[in-house]
Amino acid sequence: MSLSVFKKISLLTAMMLLVFSSFAFAATNPGGPSTNGQTNISSTLSFADVVKILGDIEHSSKGKVEVFTLDKYGKSEAGRSIYVAKVGNGPEKVWIQAQIHGNEKLTTEAALELLKTYASSNNKEVQKVLTEATLYFIPMYNPDGAEMNTRGTKIMSTGKLLDLNRDWTLDGFAGKESLVVYKYWADLKPDFAIDLHHQGLKQVYGTNEATSFSLGISLAPDGPTLPSYKNYNDVTRQMLAYVYDNMKGYGYTHIDRYQIVDSAKQVGYDIDIKGGVVSAMMMGLNYKGLNPDNHSHPAVFFETKGNTSEGSLGQKSNGYLTKQNYLALKSLIYGYVTGEIHEVDPDHWNDIPAYPLAGYWTDYNGIVPVGASGY
Repeated sequence: MSLSVFKKISLLTAMMLLVFSSFAFAATNPGGPSTNGQTNISSTLSFADVVKILGDIEHSSKGKVEVFTLDKYGKSEAGRSIYVAKVGNGPEKVWIQAQIHGNEKLTTEAALELLKTYASSNNKEVQKVLTEATLYFIPMYNPDGAEMNTRGTKIMSTGKLLDLNRDWTLDGFAGKESLVVYKYWADLKPDFAIDLHHQGLKQVYGTNEATSFSLGISLAPDGPTLPSYKNYNDVTRQMLAYVYDNMKGYGYTHIDRYQIVDSAKQVGYDIDIKGGVVSAMMMGLNYKGLNPDNHSHPAVFFETKGNTSEGSLGQKSNGYLTKQNYLALKSLIYGYVTGEIHEVDPDHWNDIPAYPLAGYWTDYNGIVPVGASGY
């Protein structure tokens, strides 16, 4: 089959499947919870819960944490405020965002737990971070989707659902939330970003273990796009290899690299999406002159097992899934601030378990096979 035909066939499939965090056929989960859509979300945080918790943290921090909204830039499609919590006094600006997808709820809990630690702990490592960096938490990027328990948000003018993590493009922002957060990012100019997600269910390659935690880079290392952006091809791999080394000692985690997986063929596809938020950050998106110097920075993402709209989270597992996000976040921020990440061999990224690479899963050209030219 010629590459051009392959691309045409792949494009429609790719666009449809990018609506989801992972392929449906990756949902095999040995020892995992029911996938019959029965997840109870009553114990997860609502928008009102998050607002209250942020207020409580700010109050108890005795001035260490500042909580504010992005209302001066706008509100969500349904008129909700997007909240930010700021902590630390150092020059390095670290951006932490959670729940851009409304059914990926444990990420918000992990972000808030880490914020509590920075607000109250006198631990030397915590104090080192707060001296060297200022952290900006967006614990609920998609408040409307969170309230609806849907991946996307609803565009009020059309009633259609929009994936906010495919909306940072030069063509313009379809969702109000996207433009709000983009404007804030362009004004703030962070130095580094971490994006927290859930991914449904899959297995660690070569095992019968359900993946509990995946480490991802939204512009594939050594792929079609990332190598041309400064040194991000190396530093993003160093960051996640550092997290892998720090996390693999915890017995409840089964860690791998994030991929779209074809379990029938036992191959994986690294993602190379340009409309994703952290992808656009790395590429220095300049929309309507709001980022005239094309400010950019490295960014990575974490993916936790399950989500709440497909019934692939069990109540008993919520605690350890939240904890692994908390520990990985805390570890990476410390490694970034201290420079320890730069001591890691970038090629150690290849030691993190992954399926044999078959190609790159893009939002601009379908599936690009490994070795293809002209992409």
